[in-house]
Amino acid sequence: MPRPSRNLDRALLAAGMELFPARGCAGLSVREVADAAGVNLGMFHYHFKSREAFLRAVLQAMYEDMYGQLAVVTAQRPSATTPLDQLRAALRFMARFVRANRPVIARVIADALCGEPIAIDFVRESFPRHIRVIHGLVAAGQQAGQLVEEPALQLMAFCAGSIASPVLFGGAAAANAATAGAQAHAIEQALLSDAAIDARIELALAAITRPAAVAAKPAARATRRRKP
Repeated sequence: MPRPSRNLDRALLAAGMELFPARGCAGLSVREVADAAGVNLGMFHYHFKSREAFLRAVLQAMYEDMYGQLAVVTAQRPSATTPLDQLRAALRFMARFVRANRPVIARVIADALCGEPIAIDFVRESFPRHIRVIHGLVAAGQQAGQLVEEPALQLMAFCAGSIASPVLFGGAAAANAATAGAQAHAIEQALLSDAAIDARIELALAAITRPAAVAAKPAARATRRRKP
């Protein structure tokens, strides 16, 4: 017979993810999490031992979900796909993940900046993993002659600033109590919609793409059209 507690850890993690944006590392209460999950305190300690271990598990569960999906996106490399196309797909995924998880991500960054050890450790240990993936795509684009010859981290910082930052700040502005109705809708459409995100991605890629690579695309299409 399966143990009745086998899914309680998932319920606790889900409750922790829901409460974390409002509470943060310092304010998240074990009792509040247990109550929200409908789990007694004894089972909480059975699964996670301590509040600190639980917080780490909450953040890591969110990150592993993102990283696993990113790995799938970047592993799809048919022969017709260029490094630029792969980078575009990765940026599209990352921007949408940030949009969907903006409250948690914003809180993690705020806690890290405020010196919360758990948030600092999480950022230090986890963020380099997806940064290496994007770095590899940028490097491949440079090796293929598609991206400008600047330090890869410079290009990555530029893309993050122009693509993800508006999602974080726009989401905060749209959710602000002082922003309501048509104004909030306008912010969401201008900064958070799929169309807005994709437009920023194309603007960012246009800025870091070598002019020869841009010119080669129409020429390649024209060549294909001339073929019988």
